[in-house]
Amino acid sequence: MFMRRRKPLVETERLTLRLPTHSDYRGWASLRAESRDFLMPWEPAWSVDHLGRKAFSNRVYWAARAEAAGTALPFFLIDNRTGGVLGAITLDNIRRGPAQAGTLGYWVGARYARQGYMREAISAVVDYAFGPMDLSRIEAACLPENAASRGVLEKSGFKYEGVAQSYLQINGRWRNHVLYSNLRADRRGRTDTG
Repeated sequence: MFMRRRKPLVETERLTLRLPTHSDYRGWASLRAESRDFLMPWEPAWSVDHLGRKAFSNRVYWAARAEAAGTALPFFLIDNRTGGVLGAITLDNIRRGPAQAGTLGYWVGARYARQGYMREAISAVVDYAFGPMDLSRIEAACLPENAASRGVLEKSGFKYEGVAQSYLQINGRWRNHVLYSNLRADRRGRTDTG
């Protein structure tokens, strides 16, 4: 008899972090559309069909496959009060063996920014990664001028490590990023930011 594996679920005081489902489409598309101007300066350029149902379905299928393969943990942030989508956080590029590491990426809708939701989600994902997933290192990168993202990483225990030249294409241009990490057994103390 085949047994279904339980999908990961992480709960916090205000949020439930879970894989996306097809029923999330309307809430996700609406939030992304209304937050377009807020998100575009910090993200890769959106494809023409970015907000389309087919592109979203592909995202849902990718999330399920990546989680099952152990290469990513793509969570939606779900408001415990309303059941609505507030944003997303993904632990991607998960490496096993000697590395035991992953890369963190995230976004939150404009109307939910600066309310502590992302800090709550990052803390929960870090605990999950260092606990049940048994990772040793979580990496994150953001644009140098993204003060909000840098602030949430630093308040969440991430330490500045340096600058990666032409790290990602953001809004159609190759951009430098500042690099941060959080280590399970971190003894570095506070690091200076660049």
